Amino acid sequence: MKTYTVAVVGATGAVGEQIIKFLAERKFPIKELRPLASKRSAGNTILFNGEEIVVQEAVPEAFEGVDIALFSAGGSISEKLAPEAVKRGAVVIDNTNAFRMDPDVPLVVPEVNKEAIRQHKGIIANPNCSTIQMVVALKPLYERYGFDRVVVTTFQAVSGSGWQAVVELEDQVRASVNNDQLPLKVMPVGKLDKHYPIAFNVIPQCDVGLENGYTLEEMKMVRETNKIFADDKIQVTATCVRVPVYRGHSESVYVELKEDFDLEEVRELLANFPGIVVQDNIQEQVYPMPNEVTGQTEVYVGRIRRDLHHSHALNFWVVADNLLKGAATNAIQIAEALISED
Repeated sequence: MKTYTVAVVGATGAVGEQIIKFLAERKFPIKELRPLASKRSAGNTILFNGEEIVVQEAVPEAFEGVDIALFSAGGSISEKLAPEAVKRGAVVIDNTNAFRMDPDVPLVVPEVNKEAIRQHKGIIANPNCSTIQMVVALKPLYERYGFDRVVVTTFQAVSGSGWQAVVELEDQVRASVNNDQLPLKVMPVGKLDKHYPIAFNVIPQCDVGLENGYTLEEMKMVRETNKIFADDKIQVTATCVRVPVYRGHSESVYVELKEDFDLEEVRELLANFPGIVVQDNIQEQVYPMPNEVTGQTEVYVGRIRRDLHHSHALNFWVVADNLLKGAATNAIQIAEALISED
């Protein structure tokens, strides 16, 4: 079997750690793992297949001899270093927003549009975590019925903003219980001047606000869905909300199909689709929840029901681990699909 030299950029971050873990668990054919990070993290070690590997600084020269580079260290790092990696012969799978809407870069969810991988020119983009789980759930409906309009409200875990947001939630819960002053540094967006508590709170903002009144996170879902399905006629509107959950994004999805449907057929289509688990029985209180799907690589769907007012419309609930299927697992699935064509 052919083996590969794989670089992980952002190896010490939340998603980078998951990528390294799943490369081992999924037995990716690795000749050499090269963990890369900032100068501050260089010199630390990570454990991979029982071996301690020293983290190197992410600089252009670090990509010499690399076959596949998995990037998850922020858009500015990807913009700077991804072209350097490609220049040295690597195929980049990028988990940031840097290249997602570049017309020359395929945006891939393997269950949905794996064939787009063949179009790459050195860089393949991993979609936004909230987009990934939604389009997986929508794909079997799109194939069978087609659809015109999607309305989605997300309930996104704090880990989507990195480990520092998880720590802030923990610290705020502790401070609230002890009537101490709440630390406010990260939520809703670390680089903005104003911050709000996330403990015992809900914040209707993920990412920066735009002139059209939407946030960047919401517009990512709109644009990425159109690109992944290669269908600009799909009308998507999104409201993205941050909730006090450590891990696992939830979404309420309303979709207007192009024709009438049988509800049982919808359940079967979803249940038989690769990567989807259906948990749907409201009478027995069976439905997906973040606590239950943390650590799982599938997309979970429940609360499947016909809309009360639109005969062709459907409502359902989607939950997935945002650090796994929403990021690390999807990136590794892209890499697996890539080498299967090698």
